[in-house]
Amino acid sequence: MTELKSESFEKDVHDDKPAGLTRWLLTTNHKDIGTLYLLFSFSMFLIGGAMALVIRAELFQPGLQLIEPNFFNQMTTVHGLIMVFGGVMPAFTGLANWMIPLMIGAPDMALPRMNNWSFWILPFAFFMLLFSLFMEGGGPNFGWTFYAPLSTVYSPDSTALFVFAIHIMGISSIMGAINVIVTIMNLRAPGMTYMKMPLFVWTWLITAFLLIAVMPVLAGAVTMVLTDKYFGTSFFDAAGGGDPVMFQHIFWFFGHPEVYIMILPSFGIISAIIPTFSRKALFGYASMVYATSAIAGLSFTVWAHHMFTTGMPVFAELFFMYCTMLISVPTGVKIFNWVATMWRGSLSFETPMLFAVAFIVLFTIGGFSGLMLAITPADFQYHDTYFVVAHFHYVLVSGAVFSILAAAYYWLPKWTGHMYNETLASWHFWCSLISVNILFFPMHFLGLAGMPRRIPDYALQFADINAIVSVGAFLFGFSQLIFLVLLIKCIRGGVPAAARPWEGARGLEWEVPSPAPYHTFSTPPKID
Repeated sequence: MTELKSESFEKDVHDDKPAGLTRWLLTTNHKDIGTLYLLFSFSMFLIGGAMALVIRAELFQPGLQLIEPNFFNQMTTVHGLIMVFGGVMPAFTGLANWMIPLMIGAPDMALPRMNNWSFWILPFAFFMLLFSLFMEGGGPNFGWTFYAPLSTVYSPDSTALFVFAIHIMGISSIMGAINVIVTIMNLRAPGMTYMKMPLFVWTWLITAFLLIAVMPVLAGAVTMVLTDKYFGTSFFDAAGGGDPVMFQHIFWFFGHPEVYIMILPSFGIISAIIPTFSRKALFGYASMVYATSAIAGLSFTVWAHHMFTTGMPVFAELFFMYCTMLISVPTGVKIFNWVATMWRGSLSFETPMLFAVAFIVLFTIGGFSGLMLAITPADFQYHDTYFVVAHFHYVLVSGAVFSILAAAYYWLPKWTGHMYNETLASWHFWCSLISVNILFFPMHFLGLAGMPRRIPDYALQFADINAIVSVGAFLFGFSQLIFLVLLIKCIRGGVPAAARPWEGARGLEWEVPSPAPYHTFSTPPKID
């Protein structure tokens, strides 16, 4: 009898779900922290998107229309910082928190208290960054890449807030990465070998190692900027014996792996969705794992393709050109495997699949324009033009952001216990797909015609295309409000979701009820 009471007590405690504000402030539950990351990320997308609309409103026609050039520069800088560090990265971290324990049969993340801390320092970092816009002299105005001497000599006094904000974001990322690695290595269900893990788990494991490798490099760069500006050092000041080009080397040694940090989890998401809606196993699982590892390794060998115009020796230009071309090979393997998975599959086109197919097509366009930029003599023409803006937005918006939206639709029934409104979701997809191409594709032509990026005014010959781009920007921005409405409706209620709402879905996350219980896998499942 005592034993029965004890078991009942343990069950009650296990199923307990705290209520009120303290649940969210003090939570160590991976699902709660994942939800916090995702909500924070979405709010940052809306803020960063509003800044993008300010930029595009100014560029709708030539001449200075709405804002001063200095404020325009602040918008371009903070928009980039918020989208990269506040939008894309926390979204992937939220997905990792929610899904990795469910996918590997773990009861929670391995380091739950650190998990809580890694989230709650983020809002303070972004408060500091946004508060800097209201300081005398304004916020950071030197581009999200904060090249010296723009960030060390000509920058506003608020640069110190920017530096501290970057440090806190980096600390958060490193703690999250350590948590992911320890969880995957130590808490997998019995029988789940590394080569049985879902691709999303694999891509995040590799991403976590990238984060640990490169975030300290960014910390070093911003610390040197801080001491150059406020403490009289000359790391990047040629007059004091420093080298401004050295800043670019340090920054891009962080910056290019960072691009893959923002796209490798996308590959994992697409590798989960495509087989589900093709009703087939993923084609070439092992080759996908090896290709992901190859991309991560090669990402450390290509940083200077951002620097072809700095006057580096020809042999260095050739080395970085060939390495950049080489990295397209494992990426092409992934594209081939996704298409091969769909080949002769029993396809259905629910919203997650629509976003996944759009990802494959549009990310491939971004990859091809990246190959164009890799060719050294051609890059002299493309460098610092709108062609570069078009390229990385195809990779990060129709790539990373579309994959995040695909993941949201795919796992939303598991998170909320309700099916979303498919009509609203279809509207969201088609409006986003059409508007994102109106927004970014014409930028290629602006760049080829020679329009520089990060300028508040431009010559008359660029006027018509800029007007089209700005219309696309507003259409794309307001399309995301459809998603906001859909999200609120889905959280509040809707058709109850089954444990396995998608017919072809496979994996441990689909073995638990929808919505996923507050605590799962107190007894680890066994994998055959």
